[in-house]
Amino acid sequence: MSTTPSDSHTLLNDRFSNEPSLAQVLEGSSALGRNSRGPAVLAVQQALIDMGFSLHGGADGAFGPQTHKAVRNFQLHARSAFPDVQPTGVVEAATLRALDLLAPLPKQRGQARNIPVPRYDGTPLRVLVVKNEHRTFLFDAKGLLQGIFGNAVGASATPTNTGLKKVNKKLGAEDARELGLKLWGGLVFGPRIIDLSWADGSRSGEELHGTNAPPRLGEDVSHGCIRHENAAILVLFDAVRVGDWVAIVESVRDSRLGAPATGLPDVAGAVASR
Repeated sequence: MSTTPSDSHTLLNDRFSNEPSLAQVLEGSSALGRNSRGPAVLAVQQALIDMGFSLHGGADGAFGPQTHKAVRNFQLHARSAFPDVQPTGVVEAATLRALDLLAPLPKQRGQARNIPVPRYDGTPLRVLVVKNEHRTFLFDAKGLLQGIFGNAVGASATPTNTGLKKVNKKLGAEDARELGLKLWGGLVFGPRIIDLSWADGSRSGEELHGTNAPPRLGEDVSHGCIRHENAAILVLFDAVRVGDWVAIVESVRDSRLGAPATGLPDVAGAVASR
């Protein structure tokens, strides 16, 4: 893939460049939406999954409600770099151009451009939760992107609070199980819980945890906690330590973050997004 912007009639990413029906989308004569099927849908689905957008059921070549949701979450992210992209859940020319430049190369995971900088008012972050696009970014201690994971955040009546927080406590499988049974009568927290406090040490009442409802990832549905796939929370749990900084923002446009990285870092095999 070239590092120069594509023109309006050229797809540069090998994920998409050899698919004739995507060329029609790019020229504006068609679009991918509900009930679309085929290899073009499959290519878009796999790209979204590899970028960490939740798409329950995986890439199957059928454009259903889960794909519509994943596309819309991508569009909400892409608007920060491509203002002509609108959150419709339909893949038309503007969305495809953004996806062509932001998606990693085939068989890679992560994101090529527009990666948020892991600093919140200058504080280095290990984890960044972006609410509107329903993704969680994991960085290593040096600020290098390690993974991107789909999430679900608080419903409108019980929103996830934005701001700078830190890892207060880590609860393993047995504690997560017991707490789920005690509070909700079921295994709602998945295999791990990462409890968060505010920056001053006061309790935030929010956690990063797994889920027993993976089809609802990518939505605003929780009581304020940040849900993840159970495989993803295992990765996050093992990566962070008590005292690590976590920021929750509405979007990557948050002024307290650094400007998103726009270059093309080497992400080959280095980013495990789910």
